[in-house]
Amino acid sequence: MTTATAPRAALDWRRFTAHPTAGPLVALLIASLFFTSQSDRFLSGGNLSLVVQQVMVVGTLALGQTLIILTAGIDLSCGAVMAFGTIVMAKTASEGSLPPLLAVAAGIAVCGLFGLANGALVTYVKLPPFIVTLGMLNVAFALTHIYSDEQTITDLPGPLTALGDTFPLGRTDITYGSVLTIGLFLLFAYVLSQTAWGKHTYALGNSPDVARLTGIRTTRLQLGVYTLAGLVYGVAALLLVSRTGVGDPKAGQTDNLDAITAVVLGGTSLFGGRGAVLGTLVGALIVGVFRNGLQLMGVGSIYQTLITGVLVILAVTVDQISRRRARR
Repeated sequence: MTTATAPRAALDWRRFTAHPTAGPLVALLIASLFFTSQSDRFLSGGNLSLVVQQVMVVGTLALGQTLIILTAGIDLSCGAVMAFGTIVMAKTASEGSLPPLLAVAAGIAVCGLFGLANGALVTYVKLPPFIVTLGMLNVAFALTHIYSDEQTITDLPGPLTALGDTFPLGRTDITYGSVLTIGLFLLFAYVLSQTAWGKHTYALGNSPDVARLTGIRTTRLQLGVYTLAGLVYGVAALLLVSRTGVGDPKAGQTDNLDAITAVVLGGTSLFGGRGAVLGTLVGALIVGVFRNGLQLMGVGSIYQTLITGVLVILAVTVDQISRRRARR
């Protein structure tokens, strides 16, 4: 290596390590190598496809959660809102109240309305996001069980489960829902990095006062972020229905915690203004890889939850340390 290329390589390496996605990506690679050494089934095409299928619902939820956390907010209601969306889709379609495609649209719209309500309470009433979304979690949970009559809805029409169908890619079967999830992440990665709306979202998370003084309509922006996140939860609801083939009022009720876990593991700061949606995708894959790998090793589910909790604490600790160093 010449003297000219050495500093350039060092600069490129520093840029890579400074990116919020770098750490999660390295962690994902290390975890994958570890589980590969523990089970010869881990790297099989069928198993990797299963990992992606398992994380597509939580990953999509985490995508909406990322938008909110980038503004220094948080949404504890995302899993319950998604569950209500699945019941709206499944019940209106199975009973014939709406054609299947309109039932899907209704479920997504209902989730968007929850997001709008959250955003309105946070922006106009000035309530803390934690309190607002905690209350909305209970509202969505109750409505899910009331509207479903505590019954699992079966015999769903084909359009509701179409995203659960697969197509061959080499020797592996890939679901259409997985492709949709990856497409959504790529779309939002572009929007956040290349559009004024995305830059304003980061500015809002860094400092609402500074963002407002620079001419950004912070109230409208924050309301739009919460509403858009709700619509993304509606897409997650469709993915959940397509994966399970039923409308289950008990499904997805705790996915809010997994979504926040994916966001944190993906390098997005809980204090807002720093992070990337592609990091969230990596974070969701980390959760999926750990749970799948530990299951292949025969580790009980309670220990999987324990390890996931430790990972979250470590991720937040790293974020805190990096923020303190940045202030020096």
